[in-house]
Amino acid sequence: MSSAIDRYLEENLEAYLQETIRLCAQPSVSATGQGVLECADLVEQILQRHRFQTWKIEGYGNPVIVGRAQGHSQRTLLFYNHYDVQPPEPLELWDSPPFEPQIRDGKLFARGAKDDKGEFMARLAAVDAVRAAHGGELPCTVLFVVEGNEEVGSPGIAKFVQDHLELLRCDGAIWEEGGIDFEERPGTSLGRRGILAVELEVETLSRDAHSGSAHILPSAAWRMVRVLASLKDENEHILIPGFYDDVRPISEFDLELLHNLPDLEPYLRQTFGVRGFVNNLSGFELRKAVFNPTCNIQGITTGYQGLGSKTVIPARASAKLDFRLVPDQDPTDILQKLRAHLDAEGFTDVQITHADYMFPARADPHHPLVQLAARTAEEVYQKPYQLIPLTGGSSPVYAFARPLNIPVIDAGVGFGITNRTHAPNENVRIQDFHNAARHIARILDGFKDIWN
Repeated sequence: MSSAIDRYLEENLEAYLQETIRLCAQPSVSATGQGVLECADLVEQILQRHRFQTWKIEGYGNPVIVGRAQGHSQRTLLFYNHYDVQPPEPLELWDSPPFEPQIRDGKLFARGAKDDKGEFMARLAAVDAVRAAHGGELPCTVLFVVEGNEEVGSPGIAKFVQDHLELLRCDGAIWEEGGIDFEERPGTSLGRRGILAVELEVETLSRDAHSGSAHILPSAAWRMVRVLASLKDENEHILIPGFYDDVRPISEFDLELLHNLPDLEPYLRQTFGVRGFVNNLSGFELRKAVFNPTCNIQGITTGYQGLGSKTVIPARASAKLDFRLVPDQDPTDILQKLRAHLDAEGFTDVQITHADYMFPARADPHHPLVQLAARTAEEVYQKPYQLIPLTGGSSPVYAFARPLNIPVIDAGVGFGITNRTHAPNENVRIQDFHNAARHIARILDGFKDIWN
C-alpha cells in the first residue's frame, strides 16, 4: 500500500501543486473580508471535485465548509483546516505579490502557501492517493472541516461544533499545522495552551489637556501603566488572586518528553537575536517554561505618538493583553478573576471592553492514533518522532476534542519557522508538501485498524 500511495503522489504531485496555486491566488483575508466568500465557494468546489459531499454552513462568521467521503469501515477521521489567511501587509517586503503565487528554489511563495491552503491541498492529495491504492474506495470515512475565521480567533467554531455534533461525529482528528522541526525531525504537539485576550480602557479626562497642568490633572497613560504593573511582578509571577489555582502540575511523563526534545536555545538566539531569555532561563528550564502561564502586553495606545513633541496629558488609554493558559485553567474563570483584581486594586474605572478566549487542550500520548502517526512518520522522514507535550500557542482544538471526545494530532507541511507564516514571503517547500501527503496518506490507510 505504501508503494502504491507513493507512486500515485509522485506521478500527480504537479497537478496538486497547480491546484494549490489556484487556491492561493484567491485572496481570503478574514481580518478585512477581502475575497473570503469567494474563497469559501472555491473550497467547496475543490472538495466536490475530489468526490466529497459538501455542506456550506452559515451563521458562525464566515461560512464553514464541511466535506464528507464515505469509507468501508465504521471509523471516521476528521481533518481540520481553514481557508482564511492573515493580511499580507507590509506589501513592500514581499519579493513577489502575495496573491500571485510563484515557485522559486523549490518553494511555493504566496500568502496561504503554508497557513493553511498548502496543508489543505496536501491532505486532499493524501486522500486521493489512498483511494487509488484501494481501487477507488476509502478504507474509512473522511471528514473535512474548513473554516474561514481561524485567523481572527475562530470565535464561532465552538458553537458550530456543539450545533453539529452528529454531522461531525468521528474517532480522531488531524489538525492544521505540524510537520518537521528545524533539524527536519517529525513530531506532533499533544497540547495547546488556552488564551484569554482582553482590551482594557480607561478615561481620566473629557479631553486631552496641556501638560502644564500635569500637577493637578490625572493622566490616563499613567493610570494604565499602573494597571498593567499590578498584573505581574518582575519575576513574571502573575498577581491576580487565584490565577494559579487550577494549574495542572507537570507530570513525570511530560518531563520525560521535554527531556527528549532538542535544545532550541541556539536556534532561538540566532533567529530572534535574543540576548537573554525571560528570567534568564536556559537549557531544560527553557523547554519546561512552556508550562508557565503568561500575561503579555500586545500593545498600548495613548497620547501623542507622532514626530517631535506634543505637550499633552492623555485623556484616554487602552491596552491589549493576552493570558496564555495551561491545563486545567478556564479562561472564563480567569476573566472573572481579572475583573475582581482590578476592582480590589482600586481600578473600578478601568473597563474590560473586549474579551476572546480559547481553552487549553491535551491529547493522550498513548492513544493508538498518536502511535500510528509516530510509526508512519518515521517511515516517511527516516528520523525519530517527537512528542511535544505542550506548545506555546493556542487554537480551537478544544472545540473539537472536548465535545467529540477524540484525540487530535498534527501532521502538516511545516518546516521549523522558515515558512514565514504570517509574515511577508510566506512559503512552503515542495518536498515538505510531498512528504506531508505521504505521511497523512499512511495515517489514513492504517486508521481503521488501530483499534484491532
